[in-house]
Amino acid sequence: MLARTDVIVVGAGPAGLATSRSLSLRGIEHVVLERGEVGERWHSERWPGLTLLTPNWMNGLPGLTPDGAVDGFMPAAAFAAFLDRYRAEIVAPVVTGCAVHSVTASGSGFRVRASRGAWECRAVVVATGACDRATVPAWSGDLPGRLHQITPARYRGPGDLPAGRVLVVGASATGVQIASDLRAAGREVVLSVGRHVRAPRRYRGRDLFHWLHRSGFLYEPRARGGARPVALPSLQLVGSADNSDIGLATLAAEGVAIAGRAIGTDGDRIRFAPSLAMECAAAEVRRRKLLTVADRHIEVTGLAAPTEDEAWEARMPPVAAFAGDGIASGAIGAVIFATGYSRAYPWLRVPAVDGAGEIISDGGLTPVAGLFTLGLPFMRHRSSAFIHGLGRDAEAIAAAVALHLDAAATRVA
Repeated sequence: MLARTDVIVVGAGPAGLATSRSLSLRGIEHVVLERGEVGERWHSERWPGLTLLTPNWMNGLPGLTPDGAVDGFMPAAAFAAFLDRYRAEIVAPVVTGCAVHSVTASGSGFRVRASRGAWECRAVVVATGACDRATVPAWSGDLPGRLHQITPARYRGPGDLPAGRVLVVGASATGVQIASDLRAAGREVVLSVGRHVRAPRRYRGRDLFHWLHRSGFLYEPRARGGARPVALPSLQLVGSADNSDIGLATLAAEGVAIAGRAIGTDGDRIRFAPSLAMECAAAEVRRRKLLTVADRHIEVTGLAAPTEDEAWEARMPPVAAFAGDGIASGAIGAVIFATGYSRAYPWLRVPAVDGAGEIISDGGLTPVAGLFTLGLPFMRHRSSAFIHGLGRDAEAIAAAVALHLDAAATRVA
């Protein structure tokens, strides 16, 4: 039996819940479908020791702020609990344990079939987030079958990995945190480094995100129909009570072996590109770009902030920490691929996905009338995939949904 509603929202993570609130404030009837529990990925795809990279003041959703110190950092489990609380606070109409099987065109709207029923609706908002499917390099298939291979979604801690050295592929935020976690537990670690940004946790007396927020850097818009702002890799940051920095030099000092970008296998060896020095130099350029954003804002606004000349000094990992141009696969017990994410929409059976499998979105609007997105990287501005940026995007998308529903009603009349 088909149920009917105006809008189906796919996903009950922070993006889907922010959408639900904005739709409710406009009096738009809707249902939110979630394959697992509210904020499922925060429950099942985050390791226990993970803390959010952004301070608490950036982790609220419209109408509710997290408990704890404004400048503190929330454990992932606490954020999962916050999402549960938020759903109750906004009385979001969420159907949990409801995996979407297909979204197809139906008349002037859509038919959504899921594991707990089917719905007819006039609009769909895809709010499944930016971290849908972990990307793993094709050469991983050439590794020996005995080698334990996982992505961060399956990492639960050093004790769950087999004995032996661990190769962590990818040195952005997730990779460096996992490498540090493993090394602190006494594991031997090799960190394979590609494109990254060495970032300070604090600069000139404030958290880095304070300056990126106040300067407007996080809200640099993506022009409609145009190119997005230049993307930066996720920053090498960790959220900790002591506001400590994390980076290659720090990890090397802790005993992590630093290697270049892993590029494949050669017999029984995993090969690294001879690009480590170049990648580290490029990371310093990106770091200086962030520091310049803060300095310009301080200068333009006339703020009193202490200078911090040492923050501009380059820090390269010592040569002794380099793992060389390759490593025998037999010397590795496990490989963790912290190589980023892509999106996957096998259930979306309308012409809105490109050849790479990504949904086509221009500011949250797709080529299919009535189909919208929320929570994608650079969807409307730099912080579109940040928790902090979801509220303003949700308001814009709810307004677009309302216009679509009004236009559809006018055509019917």
